Amino acid sequence: MRLLAIDTALDACSVTVFDTQRDRPLSLESREIGRGHAELLVPLVDQTMKAAGVKFDSIDRIAVTVGPGSFTGLRVGLSAARGFALAASKAVVGVTTLAAFTAPLIAENEAVPVVAAIDAKHGNLYLQMVGAGGRSLIAPRAMSLREAIRAIALGPVRLVGTAAAMLAAHWPPNAPAPLLVDDRRAPDVIWVARVGAAADPERAKARPLYLRQPDATPRDTSIARQ
Repeated sequence: MRLLAIDTALDACSVTVFDTQRDRPLSLESREIGRGHAELLVPLVDQTMKAAGVKFDSIDRIAVTVGPGSFTGLRVGLSAARGFALAASKAVVGVTTLAAFTAPLIAENEAVPVVAAIDAKHGNLYLQMVGAGGRSLIAPRAMSLREAIRAIALGPVRLVGTAAAMLAAHWPPNAPAPLLVDDRRAPDVIWVARVGAAADPERAKARPLYLRQPDATPRDTSIARQ
């Protein structure tokens, strides 16, 4: 299977054309930009496809990160992935940012649980904890830093994601120290492709994963008119 994988959920804008039979990327481009995904993504996809020497008719599936992450970044990636899939009549699957963070560590060693954590600002996190065999110990959710520490500081664990260092800095002194603190700013798009290749298109829908309500809500115009 050949996949086009896209990640715009966090600080990076990343694209790869991945060959699952060879288990390697045919081409890969990634830029850590923070903002500006809308301007960069389509040219980056075009560049990556040309470098791989493929066209959309030879792509079997499109995978895209669905969050949690930046509201704007997610919309950019999802809109592009859906557009490409519709135009090329290809399946598109969604991969959560947390799954893309945890997958390489579980593949490396499934004996030690992995906590993927993303900074949700104001002392809050998006978090998932995965154990042996990829079993979910804590399902993806939004929680406070204090709640997260209480939930995960119960034994040996590895931390990954934009909030990994934050968790480590507040780790209880009487709890076993994390075995790994990997505060990478975005998941590896190769693992977005690998997780996307294994996903069921009927279940892994390409729609945004929002784990909390937005900070701003629309004004109630009915009240304003009174």
